[in-house]
Amino acid sequence: MDKTVATAAEAVADIVDGSQIAVGGFGVVGVPEVLIDALRDSGAKDLEVISNNAGVDGRGLGKLLETRQISRIIASYVGENKEFARQYLSGELEVELTPQGTMAEKLRAGGAGIPAFYTVTGVGSQVAEGGIPWKYDDQGNVVKESPAKEVRTFSTFGEEKEYALEESLAPDFALVRAAKGDRAGNLVFNKSAQNFNPPAAKAGRITIAEVEELVEVGEIDPACVHVPGVYVTRVLPLTPEQAADKPIEKTTLKEA
Repeated sequence: MDKTVATAAEAVADIVDGSQIAVGGFGVVGVPEVLIDALRDSGAKDLEVISNNAGVDGRGLGKLLETRQISRIIASYVGENKEFARQYLSGELEVELTPQGTMAEKLRAGGAGIPAFYTVTGVGSQVAEGGIPWKYDDQGNVVKESPAKEVRTFSTFGEEKEYALEESLAPDFALVRAAKGDRAGNLVFNKSAQNFNPPAAKAGRITIAEVEELVEVGEIDPACVHVPGVYVTRVLPLTPEQAADKPIEKTTLKEA
């Protein structure tokens, strides 16, 4: 089955207002920039996005924040985007902060068909007890906060511990970027791009992958496949120029 599409606009054409979308990447690494550009141009709004972070100003999800197309974000880290912070604190954006490892597992479990799981992460804090501000009004008052989670005690590894129940994530769509992919949707991610891309790809009901290098079926060693094609709905081959567009988030130089 050839899952390739000719354009990014075609790839995201069925993402409508109010869709829930998981987006791969970490900072500016492994971010599906071309698909995000197409989603911005589509005009779809009131989107709920699941992503480790909200990109940076002018890159990644920062572009959708600039156009006010995102109404809610489930994220772990938000410190690199000034527009994100402004919208959150001014009451324009709802934000569900989630521990990074927990969010990765919520996506992985969603892709595996597991509706919920228990974790020790967050027990004894507002993560489990509730009260984390999700949304402010324009006066800075908290109008929505995280609810308390179910906590149970389990005997594990020879001792009793409390664990909090976390619900899994299975979004309507997932957008990811792979270093290599074939026409059947088998994907390979390069180095640190193996961050949230694989769990996001497996969690999405419809997964759309932009690939830097498109190869024919059989050219990827099965042992090297990070995400099998069964999880992938569409494949968008990138141009050499698009594939080469890889910014550096921060450059640190030592004195000569």
